[in-house]
Amino acid sequence: MTHVLIVIAHPDPASFNHALAFATAEALRAAGHEVTISDLAAEGFRADLSPADMTERADPARFHVQAEQANAARTGTYAPDIAREQARVAQADAVILQFPIWWGGPPALLKGWIDRVLSYGFGYVDGRRFDTGLFKGRRAMISVTTGGTPERFSEQGVYGPIDPLLMPIRKLALEYMGFEVEPLQVAYAVSRISEPERQKHIDRLIAAACAMSSRPSHRSDAWKTALDDVPEGAWARRG
Repeated sequence: MTHVLIVIAHPDPASFNHALAFATAEALRAAGHEVTISDLAAEGFRADLSPADMTERADPARFHVQAEQANAARTGTYAPDIAREQARVAQADAVILQFPIWWGGPPALLKGWIDRVLSYGFGYVDGRRFDTGLFKGRRAMISVTTGGTPERFSEQGVYGPIDPLLMPIRKLALEYMGFEVEPLQVAYAVSRISEPERQKHIDRLIAAACAMSSRPSHRSDAWKTALDDVPEGAWARRG
């Protein structure tokens, strides 16, 4: 049995992103897996990284992000929405990020989730990145919807290939943390396609998610001791 976290970053509960996520969750549960859904908009998740992320500050005079995140990780003083999401990530063998492509990238909700949840002292520390990442042994998948057609996202299309748009999430967030990232899942031109075509996208995502969840994974607790070798206050001395 695999525990899968599905993160949805779309403000409309009637969106196709929600349809993809909930159908996938239902299929995974039917296959015997555990599924947690983080519906960021529905749960009131904040997108902006700020001093409000911590209930206590290491340095009230200056908001140095990594120093404050390290302190919050050490002292358990993250804001409730961050603490909730970090607990869900820690429990997951696999993570699926479900979101639309807006203006050539993810919605602010998804970017904010990465900024605030995959934070220093939890998602990464000095010397623990990529092959030595804290979440090595776990799997992840990116599933997106677009308004544009496949032709527009082709080499010759006006938008160009979609993969480079998602590199910051795939490589510089998920792979950075050690996740093994599965092939990208894309539902193109969702506002223009028929219901049978939408169902094909749902079926493809379900098949990919079930295949991912059936493969071996290793969920370590490396994140719990991530800061043990980092001197307290190390980031406070940096720019």
